[in-house]
This record gives sequence, C-alpha cells and structure tokens, in this order.
Amino acid sequence: MAINNQAATTHEQEVAPPEAWDAIAGGYDEFVAPGEAPFANAGLRLAGLKSGERFLDVAAGPGGLSLPAARLGAKVLATDWSPAMIERFKARVRDEGLSTAVGRVMEAHDLKIEDDAFDVTGSQFGVMLVPDQALALREMVRVTKPGGRVLLIAYGSPDEFETLQLFIAALQAVVPGFEGLPDHPPPLEFQVADPEVIRQRLIDAGLKDVVVDTTHKERVEFGSGQQMWDWVLNSNPIAGMIVGDLTPGQQATVRQVLDRMIRERSGGHGPTVLTAPLNIGVGQK
Repeated sequence: MAINNQAATTHEQEVAPPEAWDAIAGGYDEFVAPGEAPFANAGLRLAGLKSGERFLDVAAGPGGLSLPAARLGAKVLATDWSPAMIERFKARVRDEGLSTAVGRVMEAHDLKIEDDAFDVTGSQFGVMLVPDQALALREMVRVTKPGGRVLLIAYGSPDEFETLQLFIAALQAVVPGFEGLPDHPPPLEFQVADPEVIRQRLIDAGLKDVVVDTTHKERVEFGSGQQMWDWVLNSNPIAGMIVGDLTPGQQATVRQVLDRMIRERSGGHGPTVLTAPLNIGVGQK
C-alpha cells in the first residue's frame, strides 16, 4: 500500500527493523495475536507435534505459534529479532505457567542453534515476510532433526484478504490517488501466496513429502472502524508508515469510512467477520 507509485515500491519492499516491531509489540499482542490460535493449532496438527518433542518457533512475535505448541506439552524455544516481542512471549509464558517454554532474541537468517536440534521447526507469519526467505528456510531445515518436520504458515492471495481489501478501499475513498498493492514484485508478506510457490520453496530448502493445506482461513471480527484500524496498524510496521503520510483529518475520515463499510457488511447487526486465505506448508527433513 502507498500514496503513490514510488511510495508503493519503497514501502512494500522495505524491511522494517527490529525497533519498528518493538514499537508495535504491545498492539500486536493485544489486537492481532488472539485470533491466531485456531490456525496455529491446525498447523501444529498437520506437522504432527507431540507432547515432549522439541519445537522451535522462528520469527515468533509474541508467540502465536509457540504458545499453542507449549500448551500441547512441547519443549519450546521461541525466537524473534524483536526484543519486545520476546518479552511479550515470556510474559505470556509466566502468566500461564508454561515451564517448558523459553524465548531468545535471534535473527531468522542466522539461527544461533546447533544442527539437528529440534523435532519440529515452525514459523507463522514470520519467515513469510523475511527478505531472503530461501536462506531462512534452509536455516529452519538445518536445525531440524533428520525425520523431523518444518512448518510454514503464510497468507494466500491478497485479493481474498478481506480486511486488507476493505482497508485499501477506505484509503482510496479518502485519497483518490492511492493505488494499493503493487503486483510486481509482490509485497514480502505475499511472496508465497501461491501454494505452488510455497511448496517449491520448501522442497528447495531440502524437505520431502511436502504438503500445502489451503483449507484454513484467518477470521477476524470487527465491530468498528477503530477496531480494524488498530488491527491493521499493529499487524505490521509498514502499515504505520503508509498512514503516516495522511493528515490527522484524513486518518479520522478513513476510520469513519471503515465504520460505514463494517455496518454495510453486517447489515447493521453487530460486528462483521472478515477472512483471509492461508497456506499451511509442512515437509519432512
């Protein structure tokens, strides 16, 4: 998303630094992470994670995948390059008394972990958006035991990502020159939106028996434009960069437009649920 063509290329291909993710860690934990458990559990089932196995979560954020793994009884290491995200994860671990889960600050392209260490290695909405995904996937395979599994959960087609499309439409209503997402290259968030692309990347990383499940969707409930605004702005630092180009008055108008869109979607009867397609890829080392 961007206000003009040049901004589209700059914003969407820019990789937000750890400090930017630190800044939204609290909001991500509050507004975004609570809705991730259903498909996290679906991915862990597909990967066959069992109680007592060692599980590594790469680019874990506040623990959308690693907390469900710990609740299943796995021995969990959650890693992320954002210290604030890891602190959020540790706070959740303490609150729930998950004694087999720990968190460490670590970069996805260079895991400071020995070879063949984990039964299952996974990433949900993390390695999805790194700039050198091939390298990050090779690192995930490297630290996984022979016969172990690697799990990657990512968004499918942006055209079917309802929250994103409504947010773009609201921006276009307020800023007519707003052109939305670039197609070539796609934003990093959608680099494996094609199921065949995620399948091939997992194979190229050294995995076999790769399966890509496309039957699950993210479902997020919104009762107001403010709720959608909070979800979008805390889901990725890039969103904040984009709306930062708007005046305060324009931002307020976008929220008003979102309010109207939500009322129209729900028929004026309470909140509306918006969905996004998911690709859940699993392969064996």
